[in-house]
Amino acid sequence: MPLPRASTLLLRNVPLFAPLSDEQRGILAQRLERHSHARGTVIVAAGEPTGSLHIIVSGRAQVVIGDNRGRRVILAMLRPGDYFGEMGLLDDLPRSANVVARETSEILTLDKEHFTRCLQENFELAMTMARGLAKRLRAADKRIGSLALLDVYGRVAQLLLQEAEIIDGIRTIPGALSRQDIARMIGASRERVSRIMKDLESCGYIEMRGSSIVLLDRMRSLE
Repeated sequence: MPLPRASTLLLRNVPLFAPLSDEQRGILAQRLERHSHARGTVIVAAGEPTGSLHIIVSGRAQVVIGDNRGRRVILAMLRPGDYFGEMGLLDDLPRSANVVARETSEILTLDKEHFTRCLQENFELAMTMARGLAKRLRAADKRIGSLALLDVYGRVAQLLLQEAEIIDGIRTIPGALSRQDIARMIGASRERVSRIMKDLESCGYIEMRGSSIVLLDRMRSLE
């Protein structure tokens, strides 16, 4: 459904649109649509034409690729404020991966025509987008390097450090990041990941608090 004009306040809290003025956000709010996706819903599918940019307002999603044998690799976890779909809008190629809602998620959608116009009319927005692409490229380089240079223990530790966010001054991975999720992100078996997570917990590197993983001070030594 289209966003009401009052939703400029919502856009102000989306990092991608931080360079815009309130007037520009007001115009943009008329072009954006807001959709709700239930847990497990495929928001975009690999191979389909790319016609829009998507921004996560609430909830979480994961970027996944798979093969015809049912094997899956999780390329990234997406949080509120993250966006996806911009690469296909820039190179006119089909979507390269599935994006699946990990929980009920609210998504803002901007079609290609208005996305292109926004970039043409706002240099800072274009630079923000470019910095986002560079950040993703660096993250991909780091992941490739870890797969080549680190053992499974090191890959688990690095992933936990990368996925953690500061909540009330504590580095935390909120929500249910399962052992299977971790295994699919680092290219290892779930059983091996489970043993390593148990070892990290018993040695005082991490602590489980409900479904969240808390990184303790000792974890800094593994950075």
